[in-house]
Amino acid sequence: MTGTPPDLGRLHAFLAFDYGLKRTGVARGQRLLGMATPLTTVKAEGDARFAPIAKLITEWQPDALVVGVPFHPDGAEHDNTLRARRFARQLHGRFRLPVFEVDERYSTVEVLSQGVKDADAAAAALLLEQFFNEQILKEAMR
Repeated sequence: MTGTPPDLGRLHAFLAFDYGLKRTGVARGQRLLGMATPLTTVKAEGDARFAPIAKLITEWQPDALVVGVPFHPDGAEHDNTLRARRFARQLHGRFRLPVFEVDERYSTVEVLSQGVKDADAAAAALLLEQFFNEQILKEAMR
């Protein structure tokens, strides 16, 4: 997570991002329901992506954000790992919301195998549901 760890119990509404250099999938979800819905794919690069993201944040008023961070199958980092983490830090810096990272290995491959129309947004929804499931497991283990 980027920034100071918040009390997760107070965070209910989330936006999730499947970061890519040219396209970033976006999904929304509720922690209490543990479900996520694909929203859209932001088709912009660099700083240009933050204007449409700002509109989504204004519209959906999330309590926190989740960013998928890719790794090699063996868990090793690569260039896109660093890019996604930088994107997470930028989100935190620009919007002052808690930002959580989730391992996104195979998320896009999984949704493509399902034949979805907007794979980027569907991958973001899958990442958010994965985040919710991880939090449920952490709470159960306490």
